[in-house]
Amino acid sequence: MKKILTILAISFSALMANTATIAGPHEKNNNHRGWDQSDQPKFNRGRDFREDDNHDDDMQDKRRMREERGFKRLQQHKWQPGYVMPQHYRGNGYKVDYKSHDLPKPSRNQQWYKINNDYILVDTDSNNIVRIQGF
Repeated sequence: MKKILTILAISFSALMANTATIAGPHEKNNNHRGWDQSDQPKFNRGRDFREDDNHDDDMQDKRRMREERGFKRLQQHKWQPGYVMPQHYRGNGYKVDYKSHDLPKPSRNQQWYKINNDYILVDTDSNNIVRIQGF
């Protein structure tokens, strides 16, 4: 029994010594993470979100400003018959019923859209603008 307890004590102390050496402090560089990443490949490095908060906010601001510029550009778009109607305006939110807006009845495969206070008749097969009627 004494031999078993001695073997267990030695094994346990060897295990603890090994764990202590593995969990020891790492060498610190001048990075803010507290451990050296210089020998790791670039794609394996962890992402430090604390440093990227301002970068993400800047990217979101730039994206929002770009979308607003695009929307303003679409609002100022000059419609002409023969032009292709932009994809942005082909949704159901822009479609109108010709009867309720006193518009001429569209031919087959045509649809009226209301965009920027103009009524635009579009060929649904080719998405070409057929007619523009402003009120």
